[in-house]
Amino acid sequence: MARFPLWPDDAPPRQGLGLMRLRDPGPAGPDEPDRDPVTVVHAALDAGVTLLDTAELYGNEELVGGTIAGRRDEVVLCSKFGVVWDGSGGSDEWHVRADADAVVRSCEASLRRLGVDAIDLYYLHHRSEETPIEETVTAMAELVTAGKIRAIGLSNVTVEDLRRAHAVHPVTALQEQWSLVSHAAEDFLPILADLGIALVAHSPLGHGHLTSDRAPDDVRRALSRPADRLGVTPAQVALAWVHHQQRRHGSPVVPLPGATSVRHVRANLAAASIELTAEELLELDLVRAALAG
Repeated sequence: MARFPLWPDDAPPRQGLGLMRLRDPGPAGPDEPDRDPVTVVHAALDAGVTLLDTAELYGNEELVGGTIAGRRDEVVLCSKFGVVWDGSGGSDEWHVRADADAVVRSCEASLRRLGVDAIDLYYLHHRSEETPIEETVTAMAELVTAGKIRAIGLSNVTVEDLRRAHAVHPVTALQEQWSLVSHAAEDFLPILADLGIALVAHSPLGHGHLTSDRAPDDVRRALSRPADRLGVTPAQVALAWVHHQQRRHGSPVVPLPGATSVRHVRANLAAASIELTAEELLELDLVRAALAG
């Protein structure tokens, strides 16, 4: 198995916690446990989650930093830079800033907001059409040398970007979407195995598509059968499918579900222990292939 050097035993975590929606209020009611962001993060840490993932774009680095202030040594802290909302005139358009100066400015600002001396895993959030990946990663490598970040990650890049970046400085993790309704990460599997890079699979529930009425009927049926057999939810089965991919492909795969309640944190962690049969995995794969056309 490929080396993931942010842990003493070189083993990747079983699962991380995506913090993009940490501030989401969600519906109130008796079925929703405490949704306080601090409580949610601490529940994850108490349950053994080590990888926490945020970004300058999410606007919650101060909240995350304050939440982990007394437990910094328990956390592999990840953040991202590069994507900037325009915001002018009510615009929702975004652009990428990945030149060397922007890398340094973004990192310094994130360190201040997070209240830490170093970010464990720092990602370029999205590839730039203007700045060569070599310039971006060279600047990130200088941050490693300066002790301001411990490892380099990439997200929303191409296979060629990853190869060129790794030639400048070792890339520790690639973060891409991977779920029953997204195939984006699969083109990277051979190069990840070849270079010893871990895949951090964000949105393993397809941004909610797998757990809502928007899910195709075939997917819902394929998820409901093992869910009924095991007494779990279809969402947990969908997350378990992502967990199974590490065994099937022989490279580290770290699912990164988000959670906005303690109940969701616990349900997601329980999914890591779900064992799907070969027949159930085959049915899910066939449905997935049919959706891909």
